Amino acid sequence: MSSTGVVVDERIKETSKLRQALIRPELGAIVGTIAVFAFFIVFAGDSGMFNAQGVLNWSTVSAQFVIIAVGACMLMIAGEFDLSVGSMIGFAGMSIAIISVTLQWPVWIAILLTFALCIAVGALNGFIVVRTGLPSFIVTLAFLFILRGFTIFFPQLIERRTIIGGISEKAAGDWLAPVFGGKVGGSFFNWLAEMELIAVFERGTRAGEPIVNGIPMLIIWALGLMIIAHVVLTRTRFGNWIFAAGGDAQAARYVGVPVDRVKIQMFMFTAFCACVFATCQVMEFGSAGADRGLLKEFEAIIAVVIGGALLTGGYGSVIGAALGALIFGVVQQGLFFAGVESSLFRVFLGVILLFAVILNTYIRRIITGER
Repeated sequence: MSSTGVVVDERIKETSKLRQALIRPELGAIVGTIAVFAFFIVFAGDSGMFNAQGVLNWSTVSAQFVIIAVGACMLMIAGEFDLSVGSMIGFAGMSIAIISVTLQWPVWIAILLTFALCIAVGALNGFIVVRTGLPSFIVTLAFLFILRGFTIFFPQLIERRTIIGGISEKAAGDWLAPVFGGKVGGSFFNWLAEMELIAVFERGTRAGEPIVNGIPMLIIWALGLMIIAHVVLTRTRFGNWIFAAGGDAQAARYVGVPVDRVKIQMFMFTAFCACVFATCQVMEFGSAGADRGLLKEFEAIIAVVIGGALLTGGYGSVIGAALGALIFGVVQQGLFFAGVESSLFRVFLGVILLFAVILNTYIRRIITGER
């Protein structure tokens, strides 16, 4: 009992506001985002990077990272990895191309069948992991090679090439294709152009059209997946199960958490996100290539780690992962606007990954009390 007569539970330890702020998963990503924007405002502020077209460029690139980072984040919080994401992107794109162009089926059927196939592969990944007890790193590494091999083999067998085009023509008039390859807000941007609030093309094939004529569905998908995943993770019982499954799976089982089912569903969600990415990419370029998605699995994991997720599972934030993806997109495009050699982007990835892991290790020690 305290001097004021209030009973104090000795098991409850008060945490300072500073400590609470330091252990938030998003802290590092927030600081990194501010630093990156400040850097490019200073060194590329007058290059067009922050006009309407420039913002659309790095927003679109960032949205690609966000889509796969959201899936990777949920899975990492559940305590698992998926190294087959990049190969899944190439596999899904080629599946859509073969079904729609080679087999001449409607694009909407090709998209739906590809989603079903990718989600089934994700479920198989998860099933093997939970049934065998093998590390997800090993299982999904195997599927990285399996899916990439199929992605190269099937188009060569059927079409004698590894790039299949003609998807744009097949998608014309399709009811589902615009959900992944269309744009929204065109009338709003036309109104902005009429009000002279954004620039318009004065000559050429787009005379009189606004320089930005809509928001790509890729960005809409990224925002939608981020919001839904954040709400599920922070506002639902299933979100608590995800944290529990990654934090201490055995303890979670003792209190009734269906750990195996949660992990399998997270593998399925990661595959779903990879398929969304692939479908948007195919609709944008009008073709599928066997080399699509290379290294995307590592970029997704790096974005999640920058966002504050622990490699050991049980801790992380979808918002943090999205900010990590935003940093990727801004830096990748910012180097171009700043006139810096684009190959340095890979150097940046390595450096920022190292610092993020060091920071996350420090945070883990704060949380667990380790020395």
